[in-house]
Amino acid sequence: MNTWIEFFYFFLTGGAVMLSVLGLWFSAIIPGIDSWSRRFFRGYFIVLMAICFSGFFELIPRYFTIPNAVIYFLLYLESLILSLPLLMLTVYLLHCSGENIRKSRLLHGVLGLWVVFLVTLTAALFITDIAYIMPDGQYYTGPWYPLLLLPLIVIMVLNLVGTIWRRKRLSRKVYFSLLIAILPMMAAMTVQMFVDVFPIVAFCIVLSALSMYGHILSDQLEQDLRHQREIAEQQLEIANQRASIMVLQMRPHFIYNTMTSIYCLCNQDPQLARKVVMDFTTYLRQNFTAITSSTPIPFSAELEHTRAYLAVEQAQYEDSLFVDYDTPHTRFRIPPLTLQPIVENAVKHGRDPYAGPFHISIRTRKTEHGSEIVVADNGSGYDPVDDSEPHIALNNIQQRLEIMCGGCLKITPGDGCGTVVTVTIPDNKI
Repeated sequence: MNTWIEFFYFFLTGGAVMLSVLGLWFSAIIPGIDSWSRRFFRGYFIVLMAICFSGFFELIPRYFTIPNAVIYFLLYLESLILSLPLLMLTVYLLHCSGENIRKSRLLHGVLGLWVVFLVTLTAALFITDIAYIMPDGQYYTGPWYPLLLLPLIVIMVLNLVGTIWRRKRLSRKVYFSLLIAILPMMAAMTVQMFVDVFPIVAFCIVLSALSMYGHILSDQLEQDLRHQREIAEQQLEIANQRASIMVLQMRPHFIYNTMTSIYCLCNQDPQLARKVVMDFTTYLRQNFTAITSSTPIPFSAELEHTRAYLAVEQAQYEDSLFVDYDTPHTRFRIPPLTLQPIVENAVKHGRDPYAGPFHISIRTRKTEHGSEIVVADNGSGYDPVDDSEPHIALNNIQQRLEIMCGGCLKITPGDGCGTVVTVTIPDNKI
């Protein structure tokens, strides 16, 4: 070999060794790989490392004087190790496509060709027309040398055809990983039949190792993303269940008081009684509709739900509850049961019948990065260290906002008294 070819060969071999070691390490520590795949990748990278180290066998006669029989043995061992990844790729292809490996005709054909290769490789030890060693220890190929590589090339062709034939049963990632592992080596081996391009074969080994290494890393990334999605879905399901329980466990006294108010208004103000019945019906309908909704809804629907609830409350408390709406911006979506529970929480826990009229305001505005809802009241205030029911309800809303639309909920004291709850909904998140 020329000096630059040797340097190129050593560089590529070192890269292949490094990738093989990393692949072996990752295949051992990654928790999400099944036992079969773990054993396969462990064996595959060990074989690739053996191929890399066996490539140095050809350099031994250049620097050391050893018997020809030892040289033949080392080259025989190198060629034998070099053929193993071809068989392993066949096994991996069959496993990924869900076939019975032992009964596969493809594997039987590949094994038959491999036996032919072993026979030819053994014959090369005695037939100089295949390969021979000069007195100076240098290895040369004879005119029959292509017969030695032909079975390996046919094996790679079968692997390639088998991969393409089974592409619909393979994931896109596995399909391209197999193509990257097969095609370059097949091309290099074909050229090697006529021209000594062993450094290129080493380069193809690097590509094969890189392909499998990327396969393992992408598997881990997909597993982590899948795990994160599962956690998010579980959290959303828990939050939705909590919201549904909140709806189903409506305050009995709220229902009783509403029905009593309607009963009294039937004689005092029939028109107002009919209005309260419609508002209460709207409130109930929106409640039960929210239970079945697992995606964000238009803010206008949530606002209608909130208006109906507050209208019923105002009918009961008459002049002690005042509501101010300033909602010019409604063209956005929010998780169901967001605004209404916030308002109900304020009325239920912030209103003090001995502290004068209770005022609550609902405002919306378009911001630079999304939409904002502000609910402010002049009630008894908010204790951030408390862990009572209102805090649990607000924490549940916060969790659902984060999971369903990337939003957030912020609670701050009002000016002088009361509480301000700010909901932020970012754009392009729903």
